[in-house]
Amino acid sequence: MISRQVFDSDHELFRDMVRKFLQTEAVPFHDKWEEQGQVSREVWLKAGQQGMLCPTMPEQYGGVGADFRYNAIVTEEIARLGLTGIGWGLHSDIAVPYLESYGTEQQKQKYLPRCISGEIITAIAMTEPGTGSDLQSVKTHAVLDKDDYVINGSKTFITNGQLADLVIVVAKTDPSAGAKGTSLFLVEAGTPGFEKGQNLKKIGMKAQDTSELFFDNVRVPRENLLGQEGMGFAYLMRELAQERLSVALGAVASAEGILQHTLDYVRDRKAFGSSIASFQNTQFKLAEVDAELTMLRVFIDKCLELHIDGKLDAPTAAKAKLLSTEIQCRAIDECLQLHGGYGYMWEYPVARAYADARVQKIYAGTSEIMKIIIARSLMER
Repeated sequence: MISRQVFDSDHELFRDMVRKFLQTEAVPFHDKWEEQGQVSREVWLKAGQQGMLCPTMPEQYGGVGADFRYNAIVTEEIARLGLTGIGWGLHSDIAVPYLESYGTEQQKQKYLPRCISGEIITAIAMTEPGTGSDLQSVKTHAVLDKDDYVINGSKTFITNGQLADLVIVVAKTDPSAGAKGTSLFLVEAGTPGFEKGQNLKKIGMKAQDTSELFFDNVRVPRENLLGQEGMGFAYLMRELAQERLSVALGAVASAEGILQHTLDYVRDRKAFGSSIASFQNTQFKLAEVDAELTMLRVFIDKCLELHIDGKLDAPTAAKAKLLSTEIQCRAIDECLQLHGGYGYMWEYPVARAYADARVQKIYAGTSEIMKIIIARSLMER
């Protein structure tokens, strides 16, 4: 692999700490979490104590004010170890930054310290049963009634949905205004009328609590509006580049981890009296996977550099998300094939990675949506 230049020695010390933490506090329990359909709250609290949640948050709220490379390291190490049940990326890279970017000082003081400590787990409720990637068409609505907003509607496929203590809800405040009628609201678990549905059963990411959420005349005070009314869609568009970069970082790390597992496997596994690694087809397939991942790693690291400098635009983030997830799925499929029948057994990391990776091409905007974004930028040149 080409030497990575985006991280310095301090970052690598942090990476070593994260890796050791995960190997001790997460790897031994992930099978149990898969059976339970969610990770433990304890691992969130322990991660908060180690400064692994929301590293970019300012010191005044209990954070360390680090740059996004620290978030990237956490995402990469979780993905490399196949710990897809841990929803820290959604929390640290996506949900909490909305609060930090658009929240009032009162909201930040109330929530951010406990988000950083792991006492509050967050989710963001965008997707609805009938909308998918079309965020402009959300049906959940919020009506101002004196000093409260009254929210009605439902959401689905919500990461951290069962564990969430605080949910950022995307709702229409002016259905006639299209995208400009969308607003964001902070809704706490336990608010009357807010119910969590079933923990959805998925083909992969079995330890990740992914839930339906229901809002039946949920009343939240006016001060729970996040940012300005009608600006929700604009806020979502501004933050999606970071979300897609986060997905891309995990995609590359996951594929790299499975490549290493596969190298170890083919060296040990024998067929027709020789190790599988000695066969030309094995060597060629692994060479192709390694070459693609090397190319992808260089591009994603460049995207990370651009993001640190505030220069990662939407089309480039879309390219990162599109390419990384497509290559991730293709690489893991090739690695699974080299495992033969064992690759289809859940106990093998490649089988879990194969099932877990498929959703990467769907959430945070499908591959088709990424192509639309890229194509629009081409047509505008």
